[in-house]
Amino acid sequence: MLTVDFQKSLEHFELAVQFRLEDEIMALVGSSGSGKTTLLNCIAGIDQPDRGEITLNNREFYKEGKKPLKIQKRKVGYLFQDYALFPHLSVEENILYGTSRGSDLSHVTELTNILGIQKLLPKYPHQISGGEKQRVALTRALAAKPDILLLDEPFSALDDGNTRRCQDELMRIHERWKIPVIFVTHRKADAERLADRVVRIEKGHMTEQL
Repeated sequence: MLTVDFQKSLEHFELAVQFRLEDEIMALVGSSGSGKTTLLNCIAGIDQPDRGEITLNNREFYKEGKKPLKIQKRKVGYLFQDYALFPHLSVEENILYGTSRGSDLSHVTELTNILGIQKLLPKYPHQISGGEKQRVALTRALAAKPDILLLDEPFSALDDGNTRRCQDELMRIHERWKIPVIFVTHRKADAERLADRVVRIEKGHMTEQL
């Protein structure tokens, strides 16, 4: 279970969030600059709250007065809005970047099959399409067997056909892996189709949509 209860001062308002998330898919919606990406970054460890706490499966990511858990120890899979693939690495090297040497990689083979990217492995990011980059980035985010998956506008650069396919693949992976998933979106249809819960954030304050 993910438990989030923290405050962080931003430029024009204070971000104040409080929720618990089981092995569900939660959508974060709201206008640009409302604090959605900052919330993801605080869970991942890229940003830190000013006070409060964040825990996942009884592991303290952040607790006021204590040293935050390092990013690499949080076991968070993060798919950034721009996918953040390394241009000088092949698709296969990008996917394996965060995995431990000598570890069992059978799940990576399974992921490449599920997401249909086996033929892309020797290619480089500039040689593949936006939809293919999205699937590669999702595979990389899952390759290290994360305990939670964060996705920032994962479908914004995709056409309708690729969006539908990637959503189907995400639901299939979630059904198999059973980990909490939080994704940011501006599209109401994405939230309604994918999410078990929809949370709106406006100027740092969150309300759950029923």
